[in-house]
Amino acid sequence: MKERDNLYDMPYSDLAVEATAAVRGDAHTEIPGVRMHEERSDAATVSWVEVFSPEGEQVIGKPIGNYITIDSPGLRRRNRELQEQVGKVLVDQLAKLLNLGAKESVLVVGLGNWNATPDALGPRVTSKLMVTRHLHDYVPADVAGGLRKVAAISPGVLGITGIETAEIIHGIVEHVKPSVVIAVDALAARSVERIGTTVQLADTGINPGSGIGNQRKGLNKNTLGVPVIAIGVPTVVHASTIAHDTMEALHTQFQGQKAFFQLFNSHEERREMINQVISPAVGELVVTPKDIDDLIEDMAKVIAGALNAVLHTSVGSQDLLRYLN
Repeated sequence: MKERDNLYDMPYSDLAVEATAAVRGDAHTEIPGVRMHEERSDAATVSWVEVFSPEGEQVIGKPIGNYITIDSPGLRRRNRELQEQVGKVLVDQLAKLLNLGAKESVLVVGLGNWNATPDALGPRVTSKLMVTRHLHDYVPADVAGGLRKVAAISPGVLGITGIETAEIIHGIVEHVKPSVVIAVDALAARSVERIGTTVQLADTGINPGSGIGNQRKGLNKNTLGVPVIAIGVPTVVHASTIAHDTMEALHTQFQGQKAFFQLFNSHEERREMINQVISPAVGELVVTPKDIDDLIEDMAKVIAGALNAVLHTSVGSQDLLRYLN
């Protein structure tokens, strides 16, 4: 299992389901301190990963907590009906993680750089939310009925503001005093197929930029003082991942037949060759598909629609279509 850990550890992934699969391997080896199961439907596959001990935390490299992954490859086809179905699945899973009382308030944080499309998911989501905190202060109770107190902020990134995102959010939390913070961010995946087709929910908070090696101070209960639910969608993969998977496929196909592949007979040798080609020129190169604009816009609508339905009792799952126009 150690060799397999090295194989999959080369490119970082924000997805707990990928980290777990990498350790389990093809034999689906049980991991101490980690439980995993999944359910399949026509719309999506929902996977649950629970890390419940320090040993499990160390093995898969994810904090103790619960991770829910909703995977729907068909989202790449931009099918409106499927987007609605996935949105309803997202509503159900969010409701389980949040478990909010009627009078609890929520702060939604859209992490990322709105000037860079692959990193703009968070700001796009917050721009589509029904923010209602101000209504409860200025309108009659019967008008605000069915609407929970929701505030939203897109704090930008360190390169734009000169301020650490965690510092901005901490100051807002101290003033607004929400019951829970929901952080929405773009993620890095190991599999190209997951870009724009996978949503991860986690009750462990989030470390902005960790997937591309630019890790900032974490947003979690320890740093903010309130529970933090993270929502993320993979929008990039490491170029080394694509190169590595190609080398692995070629090595498997031509093993014992071509002299070239016999020269690189171990995972470590192939990984070292990839690093020599990619890293000296561009460092940690990450890539994104050419249709990322459409993917970001679609996923922002699905996530915002689901959040509106979960956070406000006056908005039902049947209203998700309003946010898919």
